[in-house]
Amino acid sequence: MEAVFDNKANVLNAKLHATHDNSVIYTISTDQTIWGRTYTYVRDANPALGGDPTIVGVVNWKKKTFDVQGQRKAVKDIRRKPEGFRNKSRFWKWADGREEYDIVHCEEGWQATCTNTKEVEAILTVPYRPHLFGKEKPVVLNMTRVALLQDEVFLILVFIYCEMKRQEKINSAAGW
Repeated sequence: MEAVFDNKANVLNAKLHATHDNSVIYTISTDQTIWGRTYTYVRDANPALGGDPTIVGVVNWKKKTFDVQGQRKAVKDIRRKPEGFRNKSRFWKWADGREEYDIVHCEEGWQATCTNTKEVEAILTVPYRPHLFGKEKPVVLNMTRVALLQDEVFLILVFIYCEMKRQEKINSAAGW
């Protein structure tokens, strides 16, 4: 699956469009207060039984929890850091019986590699240099069938979480 965020580099408030027919797959929205983000919601724009868009994933920024299909877990329970000072990897796993992903930031964006197969299962390409003239490239999400099968919403939440943490780190280092 390849999908494009329609809101430039803003992954907190966007629609995720399938590239093959430009249909909306997910809608991502974030509640904010004057003190910062509170919740980021991922809504399925095409629920199986029809009707209104259904919330399939939530990031609670204050409590540092993820909610996938109604099941809530703390970030500390689904993410682990490897030993070693220079290792930038973060390992994410939603539950026992699911795949564990090594999430790393590369020059083009974020990459999720399955730790069992060593195959890249998902990529979030984030344009990091804004253009003064011309059209800015959108954020693009690519997932393999393996990732789509069990961990689609989980990986979308992980990519959003990691990208926002990266942007916060860059902004604080730049003196914002």
